[in-house]
Amino acid sequence: LLSRCLLKMVKGNIVVPEEILSFCCNGLQGSTSPLRVQEPGEREEVPGAMASPLPTHNPTEVQMSQLVLPCHTNHRGELSTGQLLKWIDTAACLSAERHAGCPCVTASMDDIYFEHTISVGQVVNIKAKVNRAFNSSMEVGIQVSYEDLCSGKHCSICKAYATFVAQGPSSSKVKLKPLTPQTEEEKTEHSIAAERRRMRLVHKDTLKDLLIRSPRETELETRDGSVAVPAEKTRVESVELVLPPHANHQGNTFGGQIMAWMENVATIAASRLCHAHPTLRAIEMFHFRGPSQVGDRLVLKAIVNNAFKNSMEVGVCAEAYGQEMSISRRHINSAFMTFEVLDQEGRPRTLPMVAPEPGDGERRYREASARKKIRLDRKYVVSCKQTEVPLSVPWDQSNKVYLSYNNVSALKTLVAKANWALAREKEKVRMYTLEEDKFLSFRIEMSVRIAASQAFSLLSDLRRRHEWDSHYASAELVQQVDDDDMIYHVVSQTLSHENKPQDFVILASRRKPCSKGDPYVVAFRSVTLPTHPASAGFTRGETLCSGFCIWTESDETSKVAYYNQATPGYLNYVTTNVAGLSSNFCATFEACEKFLLKNKEDLIVRLQDL
Repeated sequence: LLSRCLLKMVKGNIVVPEEILSFCCNGLQGSTSPLRVQEPGEREEVPGAMASPLPTHNPTEVQMSQLVLPCHTNHRGELSTGQLLKWIDTAACLSAERHAGCPCVTASMDDIYFEHTISVGQVVNIKAKVNRAFNSSMEVGIQVSYEDLCSGKHCSICKAYATFVAQGPSSSKVKLKPLTPQTEEEKTEHSIAAERRRMRLVHKDTLKDLLIRSPRETELETRDGSVAVPAEKTRVESVELVLPPHANHQGNTFGGQIMAWMENVATIAASRLCHAHPTLRAIEMFHFRGPSQVGDRLVLKAIVNNAFKNSMEVGVCAEAYGQEMSISRRHINSAFMTFEVLDQEGRPRTLPMVAPEPGDGERRYREASARKKIRLDRKYVVSCKQTEVPLSVPWDQSNKVYLSYNNVSALKTLVAKANWALAREKEKVRMYTLEEDKFLSFRIEMSVRIAASQAFSLLSDLRRRHEWDSHYASAELVQQVDDDDMIYHVVSQTLSHENKPQDFVILASRRKPCSKGDPYVVAFRSVTLPTHPASAGFTRGETLCSGFCIWTESDETSKVAYYNQATPGYLNYVTTNVAGLSSNFCATFEACEKFLLKNKEDLIVRLQDL
């Protein structure tokens, strides 16, 4: 109904109130929804066109179903997490090899959060498929659920992302063919895979920054009635001889087997602290640093790094050596696992404190606290609901990577939507709308005779927005986070219902194409900064999903598209005041085109001077 109303009203060419123009043209007037993760797609739905046929089955998709038997379970009759990791790694490897057409090895497994346990007699269903292929590596997405055969109930267990590397003869790297996504979901995952890859690369830097800013002294937490347990008492060291059944079809130790051994020693370490049987809740990134083969001895080490009120972190690593008397050991893998201990009602118990060892133990203690903060910040960013007020998330060193990731991912998700409807076309400017549940989104696009890289450079600097957008009064750069992320304080020309100018604190995240066919991306979302609180002279506005995508059409031509999403609280206002909206969009975008054409030559000269 909303879309039909909009399509009817925009044909009237009636002047629209200034407040509506500000919302729709600059993306800052209304809040927007946090989108999970999905990515750009250029296909448009033409009104009146027949629905496209169902997409073909993804050739890389692998489905595995395993009945949980007593031999797969722990003392509680629940599926061992180590066994589940074996099945996950197997399914993911088969998917990777379907795409590569050659042997593949596990390079890493991203963070995994386990939502439920699985009992004897239930069925584990695993679906794995390649999301994106890079040069010689690829990301495989894995979804795990369980099925109760008696009740017919299905429930999600976890979602994981694994990176695999294709290997040719003599372990040489193989250049992978690109993957062409077909469905909306696949296009989303394909685009966001590049963002997840970027996040993996900067994770260590995020942790280092947080540790630098935290106090150097190790302050032990005080807990009523609890005596600190020396961390040394939780230390575990175990050795495994790699036999042929532990190897994969290439003769290397199966990655899933290594992860299962690591989970086993980590569980023992956690049990030594709490003198109970712990439940694994999360794993922070397995990272394989090298292979091991049949005949190797694998030394597995684990220790409790830190114990919080209801959870503990266990650090675990795997090293390999080839002979009994060998002195040097090869670092194979490392990970951090979070455990809880549940009472009879299934609620987390309070845990004893840990007293770290001097030196490395204190370092691990501090790092565990930093990782916990990163996890909590990331969880808050990802779980923010569009109906919550305020939508702005506090910006902090610990969550800057995930805020940037969420910012770009939300925009890419909106771009990847398949049901955009053409509302109006005026000369070169086209306006589309998308209605989903209670949300109304706008997309305005045009082709401009300017290189995509030049348009990207000009449009990503909010300080110049006022030169073509009459709704901007000023934009001040308040923090240069890094080369790709900036925070601006923006003042709008539009007055709010309180008869005050509106202001915004905006995180602008820029991304260059990861590979051919990808767009340049400039994403905007609101954040809060202690240095720029809301003031009495302005009405603080918010936005959570808006920005530009710029595709290369030729060396001298690009397609520029602007996206914005309206939230429920603003929809009634939009629907009753949207007449003539398209004409004003066209005028704003025509001004944008003039700005780009006017400044592209100056930009070329400045780049040449550099």
